Amino acid sequence: MNNVVYPCLTIKGKIDEAADFYLDAFGDGVVASSSPIVKLLHLSGQAFMLLNDGPATVPNPAISFMVTSRTPEETDRYWSKLSEGGSVMMALDAYPWSAKYGWLQDKYGVSWQLMTARESEVPQKFCPTFMFTGPHVGQAKAAIDFYTQLFPQSGINGILHYAEGEGDKTEYIKHAQFSIKQYLMMAMDSTGPHNFNFVDAVSIVMECEDQAEIDRYWSELTANGGFEVACGWLVDRFGVSWQIIPRALHEWLRDPERAQRMMQRLFKMKKLIIAELASA
Repeated sequence: MNNVVYPCLTIKGKIDEAADFYLDAFGDGVVASSSPIVKLLHLSGQAFMLLNDGPATVPNPAISFMVTSRTPEETDRYWSKLSEGGSVMMALDAYPWSAKYGWLQDKYGVSWQLMTARESEVPQKFCPTFMFTGPHVGQAKAAIDFYTQLFPQSGINGILHYAEGEGDKTEYIKHAQFSIKQYLMMAMDSTGPHNFNFVDAVSIVMECEDQAEIDRYWSELTANGGFEVACGWLVDRFGVSWQIIPRALHEWLRDPERAQRMMQRLFKMKKLIIAELASA
């Protein structure tokens, strides 16, 4: 798995507990790296970053994670584990699109859509799924076009619009699959009365090989209504939070003394400058 794109979940003060919870729930994972600030998991070979502090927000369903199982029994196992202390958004049941599907929020607020499907339909185990709602409803197609044009090795796999009578505008996206840097994502529009929108507690990490790559993504993602935040974080024009970081950052964090020096520099930055971090 080419883990240069992956989600970051802010779970304040509980990343050790949450890491154990997700490793137990999915049963195929390891802790790839760990520090007091950040824990990097590999679940079925895919990276998930857990952050111990930072944003004031908490995860919500605006970005959920589609989890594809090959059998209904596998979906049942994940549901049983993830639902402990959580809440149900859509009951686990048979639906027209899946023999076994359910949507829940776990006890940390992270949302999971569990679906039984063939590998030919969804070849990637975990897929971040963006719900464009509230002020961003109707922007799913524009966001997909923007992301797939900005990042290399990207493309649109398929787009399904709402049909007449399905409860939303037919020009809006019911479900779409697209990939950036060969990492599969999903998106949808919804005019429903949702009490959430994109927040920085769930962000997308993009690892970059060099400063030129960081500079390009930073410039494009902060343009036309996007804005800089701090420490490599930004919010794009659609409200989605990104972390644009050097590929070597996790390696630098392995050395506690170096990590402390580096973090002192990083905390003073908005866009990250590789040369200054590498020399810490």
